[in-house]
Amino acid sequence: METTLSERFAILGHPVRLDVLRLLIRRHPDLLPAGEIAEVLGLKPNTLSAYLADLLRAGLITRTRSGTFLRYGADLVGISAMTGALWTDCCLGRPDLCPPTAIMEHPGDIPMTAPRHYRVLFICTGNSARSIFAESILRKIAGDRFAAFSAGTKPQSEMNPLAVKMLQSKGYEIESLRSKNVAEFQGPEAEPFDFVFTVCDRAANEACPPWPGQPISAHWGTPDPVKSQGTEAERMLAFQHAYGMLRNRITAFAALPLEALDRISLQHALDDIARNQEGSQ
Repeated sequence: METTLSERFAILGHPVRLDVLRLLIRRHPDLLPAGEIAEVLGLKPNTLSAYLADLLRAGLITRTRSGTFLRYGADLVGISAMTGALWTDCCLGRPDLCPPTAIMEHPGDIPMTAPRHYRVLFICTGNSARSIFAESILRKIAGDRFAAFSAGTKPQSEMNPLAVKMLQSKGYEIESLRSKNVAEFQGPEAEPFDFVFTVCDRAANEACPPWPGQPISAHWGTPDPVKSQGTEAERMLAFQHAYGMLRNRITAFAALPLEALDRISLQHALDDIARNQEGSQ
């Protein structure tokens, strides 16, 4: 039986079900096992199971079998259909009631703006390795088009020594790099960003306030090399893998024809980069 619009909103009216959907949207295009969702949100497995069933019934999330696990993700088509139905049903398609920038029948009609420099922020938890790599890579390969920054939700007091060593060995300028808190880029006086990327799962799991200016965001989850163990040579391999994965993604991002893409097409392209780009050694 098809779920009505009012039933879908009733399902999302429960704060924890809404938290589940928010988490899956923040982690898109990742597909998460129920155990990870329960751990992040502090839920009992049987309670989460009921919430997932409700969201599936509403057509707001997907469920995919991967080996012996079921993995869940945000159903962007279903979410779009729900917001589109709200605009048609309740607002009667009137843009003065439901602004098209928030709820649109054809959201792809909004083009990407074309400033001289796109401002890009990379976020991870510690801002000691992965986001520092991303900031450095984008600045080096496309600094004429992008102003790159990085920050951490819980930044370390200093950058990881092995991350610094790797950047130095590859000829990167490191004198201006430092670990920073995301708070430095928030607040009423902060300059808006065009793109905000999370490069670690922990940072993507955290509920952050909306960024001013509605930047396009994406999650490019990258294994944490700081957690690697073994000899220094073995640990450096983990740093090389993270660096290679990010370099491939950022190279693909910098090659996109940004001025020719509308926001929806660009969002899809960024999600595809997350799915398709592999790390290199």
